[in-house]
Amino acid sequence: MNADPDDLAGLRDEIDGVGRSAAKRFDPGTGALTIAVAVLAILVSMVLPWVDGDTGLRVLLGEASAMPKFFSYASLLAGVLLPAITLATRRWALAWTCALASFAASVSGVLSIWMTQTTTGHHPGPGPGAGLILAVVAIVVLLVKWLRIAASRAGMQ
Repeated sequence: MNADPDDLAGLRDEIDGVGRSAAKRFDPGTGALTIAVAVLAILVSMVLPWVDGDTGLRVLLGEASAMPKFFSYASLLAGVLLPAITLATRRWALAWTCALASFAASVSGVLSIWMTQTTTGHHPGPGPGAGLILAVVAIVVLLVKWLRIAASRAGMQ
């Protein structure tokens, strides 16, 4: 049985293309469940009080005069939208993007907690609410998960 060399070359190119496509994807395994729970925690935190009884949703929409406005945007982007897109497409580049966005959001969240505790006077600030603390913890969990997933990529051969 003789195979045409052009057929074998085409088959080899097709197999190489499938290998390159598979190398761009990741499998989150059981980490996907942890990510989903953290995303749910961020969504729940939006209805809990963040600062002075104002909910995270009011802070996000600009209806409250709360300080952690940037963190509300960052938590929605890095904690809900990017993970959903990344888990749907399972691309390595998006996993790294999620890791970096989660890092920026976690720094912003810790600063938001600190800012709610301080004022310019001698009196302490209103302090963070349960929703703000839950959102920061969830973002830090996402940061750890996305860093593990992104760093687990095997070397290209």
